[in-house]
Amino acid sequence: MGHTIKEKTKLLNRVRRVLGQVEALERAVEEEKGCTEVLHLVVTARGAMNSLMAEIIEDHIRMHVVDPDHERGSRARGAEELIEIVQAYLK
Repeated sequence: MGHTIKEKTKLLNRVRRVLGQVEALERAVEEEKGCTEVLHLVVTARGAMNSLMAEIIEDHIRMHVVDPDHERGSRARGAEELIEIVQAYLK
């Protein structure tokens, strides 16, 4: 995925945001915080992960599906890869 290299800093920032959210969740469970607080942290971590996924999907579509510089077979492969990932994600 060449586009991940071009967008490396932006993606790493999002990954670090996810990591921070998961670490906060871990601390809350370790410290036996209330279920409401833990659930809010789960929602926050999920949102951060969804934002990361959306960013990568958007880049994938732009680079591997709609980019006119890619040959038709390559674009079709990119679309199929995306479909597989989205299906796995939604299970």
